[in-house]
Amino acid sequence: MHIVVPSSSNTFQQSWIASGRILFLIAVSGLGAIGLVVLSALWAGTESDAAALDRQRQLVNARLREQVDQVAHVIGQFGNGYLAGVYPASRAAGVSSSLDTVLTAAAGSAISQTAMSAFGYDQAFVVDDKAQLIMMTDAETEKRYRWMRPLFLPLLKDARLTGSRGTVPSDRTPSSMESRFADTARANRALANLMRLEGRPTIVGIVAVNEAAESQPQPMRQFLIVVRFLDGAALDELSRQQGLNGARFARTADADENEVAFQIDATANGEPIGFIVWRPDLPGSRVIGRLMPALSIAALVIAVLFSVLLLRLRSSLGELKKSELHARQLALHDVLTGLPNRAMFAMRFEECLADPRNSTERSAVALLDLDRFKAVNDTFGHAAGDELIRMAAARIRALLRPDDTLARLGGDEFALLLPNIRDDQTLPSICDAIVAELGKPFPLLRGEAVARVGGSIGVTVVPDAGRNADDIMRYADVALYEAKMGGRGQWRVYSPSMDGGRNARDILKNELREVLAKSTASFPETSSSAPITGRSDFGSLEVYYQTVHRAGQGFQASGAEALVRWRHSQRGLLTPASFIPAAEEGGLIDALGFWVLREACRAACKWPEGTFVAVNVSPAQLRRPNFAEEVFAVLEESGLSPYRLELELTESSLIEDNSEIYSVLRSLRSQGVQISLDDFGTGFSCLSHLVRFEIDRIKIDRSFVSLLGTKANGAAIIGAIVALSRNLGISTTAEGVETEYQRDFLAALGCTDLQGYFFSKPLPLRELDCFGKSESGAALRTIVPGAIA
Repeated sequence: MHIVVPSSSNTFQQSWIASGRILFLIAVSGLGAIGLVVLSALWAGTESDAAALDRQRQLVNARLREQVDQVAHVIGQFGNGYLAGVYPASRAAGVSSSLDTVLTAAAGSAISQTAMSAFGYDQAFVVDDKAQLIMMTDAETEKRYRWMRPLFLPLLKDARLTGSRGTVPSDRTPSSMESRFADTARANRALANLMRLEGRPTIVGIVAVNEAAESQPQPMRQFLIVVRFLDGAALDELSRQQGLNGARFARTADADENEVAFQIDATANGEPIGFIVWRPDLPGSRVIGRLMPALSIAALVIAVLFSVLLLRLRSSLGELKKSELHARQLALHDVLTGLPNRAMFAMRFEECLADPRNSTERSAVALLDLDRFKAVNDTFGHAAGDELIRMAAARIRALLRPDDTLARLGGDEFALLLPNIRDDQTLPSICDAIVAELGKPFPLLRGEAVARVGGSIGVTVVPDAGRNADDIMRYADVALYEAKMGGRGQWRVYSPSMDGGRNARDILKNELREVLAKSTASFPETSSSAPITGRSDFGSLEVYYQTVHRAGQGFQASGAEALVRWRHSQRGLLTPASFIPAAEEGGLIDALGFWVLREACRAACKWPEGTFVAVNVSPAQLRRPNFAEEVFAVLEESGLSPYRLELELTESSLIEDNSEIYSVLRSLRSQGVQISLDDFGTGFSCLSHLVRFEIDRIKIDRSFVSLLGTKANGAAIIGAIVALSRNLGISTTAEGVETEYQRDFLAALGCTDLQGYFFSKPLPLRELDCFGKSESGAALRTIVPGAIA
């Protein structure tokens, strides 16, 4: 590859070295002395901090063990008291000894309530030796216990609970009264373990609450299980007692820079449960903080003095040379990428055409364009766009031969000059490699976002296309357009037959502009039950609806998603993928989105109460400061209640964390408009957006649903998303449901709504008959799933 490297002057280099040697030695000596002082202070402070931190960790560990022992002691006393106070009385009343050692459900509930109210446990259960509940409880508590039961079973088999009972002296036969007192006096065995329960650090205590006398048979052992969570009030109390600033529980060691994390291990098997995170009291850091300003100022003064002296010494020699180098660089190279610019590429191209050796040898000129660069620029900002350009240039440059020229013409447009193509495999191999490399993900913004753009290439072969530079570049541009129209992510070699479609993209934009203008002008008089017709040559826009169904209750239709279609008079029915890029490029996406919103709201007004309509919103619409007012105007015009409108956003719309977008969404939600996040998990996912932007619904992407029944990680991913949504109080809609197995599995997993071809394909409004009204006015008709369309 040709890269212009201006020659450097030997005199300039020697002067640079000579003027810096003495100053370098003096600077190293002074900075070394300051460095030793700073390092000594840092070492002393670090050692002090380590000792203080170790002491705090030991206190926390001791306090946790003390709490575990306290739970074991308290429930042991409680079990002894219950055996001494309840069973002797029942036996004195004449009840059979085999019955008074078995608790009833009512008695179990009483014990559970006493343990929670008197001793402040978060949960208490009375169970038998197989961990089956022996108490009256509600459905929610019983469901919660089913999740806990597998963790309790190993504890019930602990040797400390199942050991042999104490014996009564056999010198003589004790009286019945003496036997009862011997039973109550017997120490009741109890144990407590620290473990993870429901993802939280928990102390679980177990004690037997029925023990038959030694002379009586033991029909069924029954136990009291108490639960105390350590991440709530217990952690706050621990924080106050031990002086832990800002103590909190975390499942992973996600401590900030000024925090430390203490791992909590289960007492039974030593497995990690989670972490207690707090801001430690570090005396060494305080001392360092007081010393560092003075040391920093001293180091800064010395550094400034040396820098000024060095700059003054070499400025007379360097400024002129730097100016010359900079001027030559700007004249012939791109500032952002360092590649040759348009001027240098033109020079190289003219040299290639004028070279007599190239009259018979084949060369190629290629124009390269990144496919979705504008979307990245709009979503992440110009800084990310510049980073993407630099990364793309580096990837392309790594694939070229030494004699090839890569230039940046501007924006996301590049030009390639490939001389000396000696065989038929050179050009395809280079183009295929570039397309494949640009199709790989680009990590941007220090890994905070990932962009997938791809690239399209248009190629002209010289001398097959002629010897005129302007014509050759025009042919490459035509081939590039054909590559983009063919689906992007590919390359095309120019052929004369391509000239007929040169302006097809501009024609499509103009036709869409005419259709939108006609549709908007005729909107008040046009019924939403029929398509809005533009000029007869261009066809009309229509809104199709795909129903959304509740997971359960007969899978009734709860709403529908609005999807735009263009019924073109010559090209047939076009999906959004065919004309949305043209709408974005031509600045028509706002008008198109507004038209779909009005059509959808007018249609939904005739649906039963309790149903909703979902409308997709582009990032460009959200950035409009008056977007919320436009939505309210459409709702008022159509008469649709705000709570029946759901706006679907993509994760890329929120990646900028723009305050204006936050204000728009907050204004919409304040009036009742619902906000949903589409294709969750496939883009630039950030869990903080779910809370910050107060998302009402998550739409699980069809790519995850399609994994059900084929890959185990599909169910795991969906289960994690559903669990997250449930904990945050957010509804979930699973897209792409195509089989009965997927429907039933997603419903059992906890999804609130389902959508896909199993229920209905997108249909025009006139064919949408799933919403029916009862005589009372708001009933929903059950949808019986049919075959996939």
